[in-house]
Order: sequence, then structure tokens, then C-alpha cells
Amino acid sequence: MFRKLALRLAAIALGATAAAPALAQAEAPPLRIGMTVSSTGTFALASQSGVRGIEVWVDEVNQRGGIEIDGQKRRVELVKRDDRSDKQMVTRVYEGLITNEKVDMVFAPFGSTLTAAAATVTERLGKFLMVWSASSDPLYEQGFKYVVSGTQMPASLQLRLPMEYASQLGGKKVAIIYSDEPFPTALAAGGNDQAKKNGMEVVLYERYPKGQKDFSTLLQKVRASGADVFFPTSYEGDLISMARQMKQLNINFPFTFMFYASTPQFQAIGKDGDYIFSNTNYDPAINWQVNAGMNREQFAQAYDRLFPKAEFAPDFQTALAYGAGVVAEEIIKKAQSTDPARMKQAALDLSGKLTVMAGPYEINEQGKQLQMPFPVVQLQPGKGMVPLYPADVATGKPIYPIPAWNQR
Repeated sequence: MFRKLALRLAAIALGATAAAPALAQAEAPPLRIGMTVSSTGTFALASQSGVRGIEVWVDEVNQRGGIEIDGQKRRVELVKRDDRSDKQMVTRVYEGLITNEKVDMVFAPFGSTLTAAAATVTERLGKFLMVWSASSDPLYEQGFKYVVSGTQMPASLQLRLPMEYASQLGGKKVAIIYSDEPFPTALAAGGNDQAKKNGMEVVLYERYPKGQKDFSTLLQKVRASGADVFFPTSYEGDLISMARQMKQLNINFPFTFMFYASTPQFQAIGKDGDYIFSNTNYDPAINWQVNAGMNREQFAQAYDRLFPKAEFAPDFQTALAYGAGVVAEEIIKKAQSTDPARMKQAALDLSGKLTVMAGPYEINEQGKQLQMPFPVVQLQPGKGMVPLYPADVATGKPIYPIPAWNQR
């Protein structure tokens, strides 16, 4: 009797020992990743588009069981907090994410303004910051050691393709107006340089204050400048207001480019947005040969499954954020750690070796993204967004010059 009991106890002990590795793996702590989202304010629309891209990536990772570090698969837990488009709140919230929530790494908030505020905190507290939208060149010139742009190319280069295309179509005189914020300012400065490189004359280059709502005087000034190419650089809200006020004032230019006109939020204004040129990296015609994460078609299916009732379809910001998640995962796997120094070195080691849905990944020592080009598109009546330039992604011809309001 005692011998049978001993054998049973030994068998139980052996079974418990065999189950121990599986139990340890199941109990591996989650990777806690923090970020903020803007519920209100200037950055709300873009921020909310982006976070859905991150959430698609988190779901993808967790369906695979997590990210393997030291033989243990760790599921990702996304810790989101509201920043209300306020950089003072950003600093408080990121400090809380790191000191109170004990996150392992953080994604940046939307945009250069908020990301710069977050970076001061993450550097001081020693956390790796993955950027998915901030492209202001000065952000990467401040000596931050643990800041990497996963997918957003610098603002100084973002208008290279649109300016080339405007020149090829016959544009001669360019007017640039910009909001007094880091990203629009950097975008305008880069556009100014690119216009001159393409042989066009910049006849107006003017800043306007953040929060301005009435653009009538400024738009009339642009018309008086004699410009045939118009580049206002700002966020969706301002650009939507400008498009509507241009119609009210009967102001039109042969070539008008608005950076955010490719987003579903902008296109919701309907016919007032017709014929405007824009750019995007998320379109059925743009399909990179990815070697990390999902391709565009797979992503679209995952997005529809997770957000069947989303007010807006995914846009380039959603694609950038998803791509940044994929790049972050590859960095963690390469580093086998969330230590910021090891992650930064892994980020550099992977430079030039990854292609995600948003495009090829390549950074310099500062963490600035050098790739991820945005092809030029035009909003055409009855067709939606039509890719035009470069030629290898073009699916149609431009409607140029943009017809006057009374000829539409």
C-alpha cells in the first residue's frame, strides 16, 4: 500500500516538474507599453487614427502569443492615457506612465509638438521612445539618446515629391503659408528649399498663429502674390477650413497641395475637397514587399475585423503607427530586452534591413527616419484618391490645372 502511494506521489511530482516550464511561460509578465492619445484639441483626429494602427499591431502580436524574450513569450499590454493635445499634460502623463504604471517602453504621442515634450521625460527617466508621427528635424538634433522614428521621414524631405511634381506639371510661382507649430514650420521650410531646387520662385512664405480660424485675409494675400502653386502646411482642421473658405471667396490655384487631404476625415467635406493634391503611403496601389509585419491587404482585413464600426477608414497615420509597432517588435527581439541602450543599438543594427507596410526602415545615429516616402495623389470626382507620382505607383492622370469653382 505504501509502495503504491509512493509511486503515485512520484508520478504527480514528475508531472508537476514537466508542467513547470509551460506554467512559467504562461506566467511571463506582459510587456507594458505606454502612450498617450488626444481625445480633444488640434491633434485629436490624427492621434485617434494612429492609435488604431498600434492596436492592430498589439492584437497581431498577442494572437501569436506575444514577443519572445529570453525564451519566454510576453504578451503586449497597451497602457493608454489622454493628453488632450496639451504638451504640459503630456509631460505629466508620460512621467506617470513610467514611474507609476511601470511601463517597459513608450510610443510617442501624435506630432512633433507633443513628442518633443514627451522626449524630455523619457530621456530623463531612461525609457526608449518609439516615434510614429513626429518629423520635425530639430527634434532629432537635441541629443536624445533613446528616441527613434520608426516610420515617419523628416519634414525637410516630405515635400520633395510634391514639389517635383508641381514643377513637372508647369508650376512656376509657389506660395507657402504655415501654422506656428513645429511640424508645419519644418514642413514649410523643407518645402521652401525643395521649391527652389526645382526651379520655382517662392513668392510668399508666411506664418500664421496657432488657433487661427479665419483665413480669408491670408488667402486673398496668396491670390495677390500671383502664385500658381499653393502649399498651406498645417493640420486637418485648418486645412478643412481653408478649403471651404477658398470656395466661399472664389479663390483657386492651378495646383493646391494639402498634406492631410488624403485622410478620410478631410475627405468627409465632400466636393469642396475635389481636385486637391495630397500624399499618402496607404493606398491599394502602394504595396511594399514587406519582410516584417502584415502587408497592406492583410492589415486592411485585420483593421476591419477589429474596428467594424470605425467612423473613418485607415489612413497614412494608421499605417505609420502600425509600422512603428512592427519596427518596435523587431527591435525588442533583436535586443532581447527593453533596456533603452540595447534597444537603440538594435534599432541601428536593423537600419536598412526592414520593410514594413509603410515602407523601408532606415535611420541615422540621431534616430531620424530617412525613408518612408509618400507618393503624390489627387482627390478626383467619382474616383476618390488617385496616385499620380512617382510613375511606378501611378494609376491615373492628373486633372491640371485645377478647374475654377464655376467650372466644376
